Amino acid sequence: MSEQTIALVTGANKGIGYEIAAGLGSLGWRIGVGARDRQRRDAAVERLRAAGADAFGVPLDVADDASVAAAAELIADRAGGLDVLVNNAAITGGSPQTPTTVDPATVRVVVETNVIGVIRVTNAMLPMLRRSAAPRVVNMSSSVGSFALQTTPGIDMGPVPAAYLASKTFLNAVTVQYAKELSDTRILVNSGCPGFTATDLNGFRGVRTPRQGAAIGIHLATLPDDGPTGGFFDDGGTVPW
Repeated sequence: MSEQTIALVTGANKGIGYEIAAGLGSLGWRIGVGARDRQRRDAAVERLRAAGADAFGVPLDVADDASVAAAAELIADRAGGLDVLVNNAAITGGSPQTPTTVDPATVRVVVETNVIGVIRVTNAMLPMLRRSAAPRVVNMSSSVGSFALQTTPGIDMGPVPAAYLASKTFLNAVTVQYAKELSDTRILVNSGCPGFTATDLNGFRGVRTPRQGAAIGIHLATLPDDGPTGGFFDDGGTVPW
């Protein structure tokens, strides 16, 4: 492993993912910019490099086994290993998406990206993470996946698409299970909520900027060795499950 910290951020060509990559790059880390679209990926890498970051592109479709395997090989070849994985790539599946009207195929596609994609990428990167001195896995989730908040009287979670909401609850459960299984390793695994951030995921209706939304991802990626694992956090602290 290089003395330089190596990170992979999925869905890093725009929005919150890009700002997480930029924030980690400003720390002197080497950043793999994971994204499906070649032009957007190349443009993001160019912007990051222009700002002084040590960035390189990683062709990556989290819903495709071969793409993820190839990404792991590329990172091993280009960077020699991996210290931090930020699972940021996600889709909503469109709207309206009420439970009584949602197409089961939409649910399947959303879960394939938002949950199975996280499992696929994490497992592919684990051999490198296990060799790191300070490995971290950050799963970018959302407070809309919190059962506690969904069921608390007086809290309005808004018209959240049913498949997307369920996928984030599912992702939080997966985060806990990874943390439990890896509790005897140095790997810290946590979920982070960026808040209602203006991105194309929500039609730019959010009230926070992508840079603000990226802050929790950067925080969890840079936790000290005695930091938490198996938790769910936002800028204000712990988010209830």
